[in-house]
This record gives sequence, C-alpha cells and structure tokens, in this order.
Amino acid sequence: MTKPKLVLVGNGMAGIRCLEEILALAPYAFDVTVIGKEPTPNYNRILLSKVLQGGTSLQDIILNDWAWYAERGIRLLTGQSVVRVRASERSVETDSGQRYEYDKLILATGSSAFVPPLPGAGKPGVLAFRTIDDCRQIMEAAAKYRKAAVIGGGLLGLEAARGLLNLGMEVEVVHNSPFLMNRQLDRMSAELLRAALEQQGMRFRLGKTTTRIFGRKRAEGLLFADGTKLEADLIVLSVGISPNVAFAKASGIETNRAMIVNDYMETNVPDVYAVGECAEHRGIAYGLVAPLYEQGKVLARVVCGLETEPYVGSMPYAQLKVSGINVFSAGVVRDGEANTVLQAYDGLRGTYKRVTAENGRIAGVVLYGDTDEGQTLLGHLKRRSKVEALARTPASGAQAGGTSDAAAAAMADADTVCGCNGVCKGAIVRSVTEDGSDTLALVRERTKASSSCGGCSGMVEAILRAALAGAASAAPPDPAVCDCTPLGHRALRRALAEKGLHAPAEAMAALEWRTADGCVVCRRALRYYTGSYGAAVDEGRLIVHVGTVTLDRSESMAGLSAGMGESLRRRLADAALPSRVHVAVAGSAAEPVGLLVRDVGLNRAPAGWELYAGGHAERPVKQAQLIAVEPSADTALEMAEALLRWYRAEADYGEPVWRWLERIGLTAARERLLDAEAREALLAESIAVGAN
Repeated sequence: MTKPKLVLVGNGMAGIRCLEEILALAPYAFDVTVIGKEPTPNYNRILLSKVLQGGTSLQDIILNDWAWYAERGIRLLTGQSVVRVRASERSVETDSGQRYEYDKLILATGSSAFVPPLPGAGKPGVLAFRTIDDCRQIMEAAAKYRKAAVIGGGLLGLEAARGLLNLGMEVEVVHNSPFLMNRQLDRMSAELLRAALEQQGMRFRLGKTTTRIFGRKRAEGLLFADGTKLEADLIVLSVGISPNVAFAKASGIETNRAMIVNDYMETNVPDVYAVGECAEHRGIAYGLVAPLYEQGKVLARVVCGLETEPYVGSMPYAQLKVSGINVFSAGVVRDGEANTVLQAYDGLRGTYKRVTAENGRIAGVVLYGDTDEGQTLLGHLKRRSKVEALARTPASGAQAGGTSDAAAAAMADADTVCGCNGVCKGAIVRSVTEDGSDTLALVRERTKASSSCGGCSGMVEAILRAALAGAASAAPPDPAVCDCTPLGHRALRRALAEKGLHAPAEAMAALEWRTADGCVVCRRALRYYTGSYGAAVDEGRLIVHVGTVTLDRSESMAGLSAGMGESLRRRLADAALPSRVHVAVAGSAAEPVGLLVRDVGLNRAPAGWELYAGGHAERPVKQAQLIAVEPSADTALEMAEALLRWYRAEADYGEPVWRWLERIGLTAARERLLDAEAREALLAESIAVGAN
C-alpha cells in the first residue's frame, strides 16, 4: 500500500520538532520529504549567539545530523526554497524548478531578519544575525575589523553584542528606546542589566534613531536623527524578524503578518498547515521556541488524524543568559501597565524581583540576577493564580541564601524546569535514577531539558546533583498492602521472589505477618502474587467491548472489530490480571465502544490502528492516551498484548491500568512498546507476577 506523501517546507526547529512528534505517533505512516533553504541539517538557531561568544562550535549546535534523516527514510533537500504551492495539483514548486506532490503539506518556513529601510543598509559591512552563514560572516569580519555597532537592544541584539566583545571587537549597542529590552523589562531591571554589561566592556547609545548608514564603498558608521554620528567597521542589524510568507500569499494562502491558522494549525487551503514563526494564530505570530513546540504537538496529532485538544495560544517569556547575567521576564511587567504586588532588590547579591497583578491575579514577573523561580512563577501566570500563591512559592536559591540547589530541592516533581520543551523535575530525576543519566549531556539527550535556549541548564544540573546524591527521588510511594504487614506491593513482590515463597500461608509465616491469617485484602494480593489465583481471577478478568456488544472470556465474536477483540482475548486467556480490565475495539469511528474511557483501546483509523491506554469510565474519569499508531493490525495487537502482559507483571494487585501508567510514565510506555526487541521480550517471556 502506497504511503501518503507528507512534505515539510522548512528544516528549522519548529518544523523538525513537529516532524519528530509525528514520527513518535506514527513512525511508518508517511513518505516524508523535507525541503530546507539552508545547506545544512537542522540546527539550534537559539545557540548561534553562543557560537559567537565562544566555547561552542557550529557542529555543537546541530540538532539532527544527516544520518538522522537517512535512518528514518526522510528525503532531505537542502539549499532549495519553495516558491509556489499549487493547491489544485497538490504540489509545491522550488526555485530550482522541481515539483513535489503532497497529500499533507506543512509550511514551517520561519522568519528572516528584518532589514529596516535605511539608506546604506545594503552596503558591504552590514550584516544581519539570523543564520549559520550570518554567524560565519560576522566571525570573519571580526578577524579583520575593530569597531562594531549593533542596531537593536533586544534579546538577540545583546547576545550578538556579547559575542562580538568575545571576538575582540569594541562594541556599541544602538537602541531607539531609553532602556534595554524595553518590551520585556521594567526600567529598574533594564538599568541593572545595562550597568552589568557596561562593566564587561559594552557601550550603549540609547534613545537614538538611526537615519542612515554612511560610507563610500562599505559601511563606515551610523548617522542619527539628532545629527550625531557613530563610526563603525561592522554593523549588525538586530531589530526584529519578518515571517517568510511571500510565496504563500502568491499561492492563495491567507496571510496577515504571517500565514493565518486556526486552533488546529490549518490554513484556508485544505491539507495545508503552518507552524512556527510563519504562522499567525489568533492575531499573534510567536517568535519564541516554547510556543512553536506547543503548536507542533497539536499539529502532529492533526496530521496523524488523531483527536487533540486545540491550540489556544501560549504564554511567551524571555530569558537572557550572557556572561553570568541572568534575566527572566514574562507577562505584563512594563511600568504603569499593572499593579506591583512584590518588588525586592538585593544590592549585595545583585538580584531583583518584581511581580505584577491585575484584578488580584498574577499578571507578570521580571527576575534579574537569579532566575531559578522563573518556571514556577510562569506556571502561576499560565494558571492566572491569585497573588496569595506567592506566599506558597519557594524562594529562589539566592534569596534563600543558597544556590540553585535550594530551589531545586523545593520544587515538586510536577514543576516545569525546561519551559521550551515542557520537561518537569520528575522526568529529570527519573532519567538519572532509572536510566542512568549521570551527566548534563545525557539528561539533555534523553529528556530534551536545556536542549533549546539552555537557560535552565543551571537548574537541570542542580537536580542532577541532587538525584546522583540520593537527595531527589521521583520514585512513587509504596504504601503498605494492609495493616497486617508493613510491606508495600512492590516490596512484597521482591520479598516473595527473593525467598522463593509460592503459597500465601507460607509467605505470611516467613514474612512475619502481624495477623496470623491475614485479611481479605492481603489474602487476595498474596494469592495473586504467588499464582494461587482462586477468587483473584474474577477480580482480574478481561472484558472486551465491541460495537454495542459487551463480551466476556467465553463468548464468541464476529466482524472486523470483533475478530480483533477475540484475537486479543485468546492471546491473554492464560493471564490473570491485577484488576478488571476493559478493552474496546472499534473497526470505525462510528462504533460506540467508549474508546477513550477504557483501559485499553484499539481503533481503526486512516493511518492504521491506534492504540490507546489509561482510560477510566468511573470516578476519577480519565481519558485514554494515545500510545501509538500502527499501519499493521497484527503489530497493533502485539502492542496491546505486550502492554497488558507488562501491566500484569509490574502493576500492584488492584492497581488499575490508568494509575499504573501514571506511575511508570506515558513516555516510558511508548518507548518500550515501540521498540520491537523490547516488545518481543514482553511477548516471549512467561512472566510470573511475583518476580518483580
């Protein structure tokens, strides 16, 4: 069967992250072509400033090398630009004259550096700072010339200026506002930032409007509206970005500042989507990485034909980290735009914190010098927490008189550490304690924490140190099975295996049960763990729901979905389960089987068979999560069987599937089931429930 053609236009961070999400959901569903304008594989554009600042090479910022595309069967076309989308023919045309057909088209063309309409902006010696090639040219110019001027005192402009200082140039930043980062900071934090950068050698001309770039054959300096001049050998433009949408506008795709998309990242043209800086959602075109990744998650499910929550917008934030200076800003922080409810300045430690509110709810935060609280406060912003929540927010390391270690210890497992990639503390701890990640590089590789802007690296390292020292654990609690024993379910299973106990009475005697004959709770658990099932079989029976009919172990079924259900029932005929398990099998979306509120669900979809798990129809109601999409019905059945055998081996007696999945983590479940060797191991082993 021919796979549908998926064409991704744009080889940048937003597009490739969306593609990674698609491959995680449906690794073999599409014939994928990626068309990129730059002659390189996917790289981290955010870290270009780190290349200028030194210590980071261009190779270090490659996110997906050439081999990554080849291993996944992705056709990568570099050095080509799409000039037209032919919607009627369902194809795209490149500047080289080639045409590529699509069934699904994702436009992730990003943005270009905005070049202001200044006389002289096209002269040699005037460069933008946006791409690897721009970075190379700036480094080459820095080797020849001495004086540089950066136009733009925003986030990227300051990072570029710091890099030029490291390259040995004299640097002066020109900004049209009276203070730096005026869109993200209040005056107090901006003045602290300016003073710190001046101590490092940077100079500033604030409140200046550039009218012309002068010079005969190449740029020699800037002329300002007040008649003053600034001589410079190299001029770097950093005054904003412009979405790359000209070809889309010419192709009939609706645009404003960027391509207009709905809550599912769809453009006005069927099967054409946009994501990233080239997409405008509810009037906003985001230029920060976290919102682009959030868009990619939604779009991936849409492209795979799966149900998804809509994208409703993001809470953007700014994070600057140059030469030991940390700044974090989110929400409404500019003077006069909201009420200040907390403001603290510590001159000895060089830290500043301000929190604003509107109608009694947190509206903005700016942190200078110590940004450890940034993600926690960002969570309050997203939830529109009341200002009283500040009293319950752990103080940052510097405010507590310690370091990041204090803030890391105070964080809950569910607290977000890496906002760009949505990684929580618990995921980092599990990577260390369960996967053996003992370096920042391994944590970054396995969780993606700190892999984008790198602003959370200090906090990730603090959590890593705590986990390695045994001071942080994301292991779930293991409460006592009942009052008859202090042992929890997992401890009981280990004890049974270590002592070779195979009967409930034998186990109660050997493990010094407090009550000679136990109670109804522990007797059932012991019968299950020792294989003396008895009444436990009824508790752990498999129930299959097909169409409008509910069938038990002994009943026969017919039809497509019924055949799948019967096959799964036969495969698990020998398996007593920790609790009653409801399985739903739907041959089409029209079959009312309650798919999303069952423990396990199989659903036939255009891309193949979807495997869901973790639903629950009673209190607490839980929606099943998508585990995988498989083109083959046999592979989907294998996955469902492997999941249930894994559940049988490792879940506590009486623990429902949804609770077990929450305990082991959805990502861990996906990774193990999608790994063919690991899946085969689960299917091949005759697992004894008492052995784990």
